[in-house]
Amino acid sequence: MYIVHSTVAVPDDKAEEVIAIYQNRSKLVDTYKGFLSFQLLQNEQVPSELTVQICWETKEDYLNYITSDAYKKVHELEKNYPDQELASIKPKVQRYRRVAE
Repeated sequence: MYIVHSTVAVPDDKAEEVIAIYQNRSKLVDTYKGFLSFQLLQNEQVPSELTVQICWETKEDYLNYITSDAYKKVHELEKNYPDQELASIKPKVQRYRRVAE
């Protein structure tokens, strides 16, 4: 399994807006080969810190997705957020491979 975290720190008053965006996400990634799951995580101690966690069968599946038209389409949608402050936030991306269960 290959797991990708994308963490953003949003302004405190924008956390609920970002959560709503992800609750209504396009779900294009869900149909992509090797996709296993999507979660949006909210830090309990810092509620304005949000992490998208996407799990893939393999690293290759993830790499195929991030070079796909579906990936480009999803990220073009992000650039068009009505709130340009949110559109300009850059996530910290971390990648993990499962080494034990």
